[in-house]
Amino acid sequence: MELSSIIPHIEVLIFASEKPLTAADVVELINNAFGFMEERITQEQVEAAMEGIKEKYASEFYPFEIRESGGGWQFLTKKEYHKTIAQLNGDKFLKRLSTAAMETLAIIAYKQPITKGEIEAIRGVNSDYSIQKLLEKELIVISGRNEALPGKPLIYITSKNFMDYFGINSPADLPKIKEVLADQIVEGTLIRAEDFTSNTDIPVEENTEATSLLTVNGDGELVVQEEETSTDPEASSPLNTEDAPTGSNEEEHHDTSDEQSNPDEPATE
Repeated sequence: MELSSIIPHIEVLIFASEKPLTAADVVELINNAFGFMEERITQEQVEAAMEGIKEKYASEFYPFEIRESGGGWQFLTKKEYHKTIAQLNGDKFLKRLSTAAMETLAIIAYKQPITKGEIEAIRGVNSDYSIQKLLEKELIVISGRNEALPGKPLIYITSKNFMDYFGINSPADLPKIKEVLADQIVEGTLIRAEDFTSNTDIPVEENTEATSLLTVNGDGELVVQEEETSTDPEASSPLNTEDAPTGSNEEEHHDTSDEQSNPDEPATE
């Protein structure tokens, strides 16, 4: 059978089904419908046809699309029309899980398979009520018992309804924790390498009264220091000790100047 002839049958099966259909389900249903045919369709033909159907309904001319969700293929309305559909099924969309139930569901989704004791160890509180509500809403199921633990506690995993509700095909499609918390990660402050250079590496303009220098103190903090510089290049030159007058010469020079400044004052003994 040609793919062009298979596609309409695949579309009506997925549209009329109450649950997601896998490629294997479609192969079995179509072959049962055309049991008289000598040439039976294969799963490879169905998968190839599904790619064409996906491309067809991805067009902007259709308000719905075909997606692999909840463990199989199904028709879903596009997210752009969510507000419109909410007017029709408002009560259904307004029913939300409590914070405790959401916490419990998130733990089960990322840690499955998991026991009630392990859930309570993570949350730190009793989770009987939350688990019961999730079971009633068919978002989780009991998959068995942990034979290795005392008492053989029940093991919980997410259900196909959970995957269907959140639009994923398997638990592996859940967003990674790092992606979820990406906006909450605090990034470190970027420090430029030039902020930590020594004073000798910082160019100082000549003929300036003050120059701002960036230094790092003992605590690793940037400190701005004001360094006074002189416009006279000779002012900063070291004093020649050979030309400097000694202390005794200064005293003699001082005494002589006093005598010359008072020539009429009588001498005293």
